[in-house]
Amino acid sequence: MEEKKIIIKYQELSYDELEKSDKELIEKAIKAAKDAYVPYSDFHVGVAVKLNNGTILKGNNQENAAYPSGLCAERVVLFYANANYPDNAVDTMAIVTTDNKGEIIGKNASPCGACRQVIAETEVRYKTPVRILMASKKSVLIFNSIADLLPFSFNQESLG
Repeated sequence: MEEKKIIIKYQELSYDELEKSDKELIEKAIKAAKDAYVPYSDFHVGVAVKLNNGTILKGNNQENAAYPSGLCAERVVLFYANANYPDNAVDTMAIVTTDNKGEIIGKNASPCGACRQVIAETEVRYKTPVRILMASKKSVLIFNSIADLLPFSFNQESLG
């Protein structure tokens, strides 16, 4: 038996240390979270993505009484981006969670497994990494690719 390790690389910055464009993306994600449809969980998630052409799109989580029919914010915005901007890769994604007053909460928002898989497929589709900002009240975690959050992703090679 051989034991192996996976090392996850990321940066942790304060909000003040961010570049202006990253701050702008996080602010748009916060605005998106305010409009989340979350009558069951009251868990507001907002995402903003910047495409490689500079376009910024927003998404938020959408719940449904039949729980499996709801959709996470990350998938809402990625599916919209892929459907409406099929020639433009996602450059950066900012993810936040807020309380019902629109205030960003104290924990960094991490995408669920299904969303990680969709982000991974987006990277495969456009052959470029998606930079991910996971923001909280205290810090912003920056990942240069979903591979750092999902090292053994299911992809086209898995099908062959």
